[in-house]
Amino acid sequence: MTDAACLSRLLIKMTLNCDERPDTNERLDAVFSALADPTRRAILSRLRDGEASVKTLAEPFEMSLPAVSQHLKVLERAGLISQWREAQWRPARLDASPIKEVAQWAYGFREYWQQSFERLDDLLDELQTEEMKKGGGRGDDGE
Repeated sequence: MTDAACLSRLLIKMTLNCDERPDTNERLDAVFSALADPTRRAILSRLRDGEASVKTLAEPFEMSLPAVSQHLKVLERAGLISQWREAQWRPARLDASPIKEVAQWAYGFREYWQQSFERLDDLLDELQTEEMKKGGGRGDDGE
C-alpha cells in the first residue's frame, strides 16, 4: 500500500472517530470482547488476588486446560493479562490498565447522565409545585 493510501485510510479512520486516536476503538473492542465472556471475567477476578497458573485458574471450571488457555490468549491479546514461562510453570498476572481505558471511555457518558438527572429533577420540582398549587400536598384531608 502506498504512503498516500495509508494516509487516506488513517484520515478516514480519524474522521469517523474524531475524538479518539485511530487505534482506541480496536483496543476497546478487544477489551469489551474479552470481558463479554463470564469465564474470562471470573479468571480476571481470580487474578486480582495475584498471579496463578493455568491449572489453578482452570480449577473452578468444568473445562479442559486447553480451553482455559484459549480464554487466557483472548485476555492476553486484549492486554488484560500477561503470561511468561518459568520452567514448567506459565503464570498469568492481571494488567488492569485496559480497564482504565474502558472506564475513561464510559466516563464520557457522565455528562449525558448528569443532564438526564437534572431534567428529571426539574420535572419532579415542576410536578411538586403544581401539586402544591392544587392543594394536593401531603397532610391535606380535603378528599
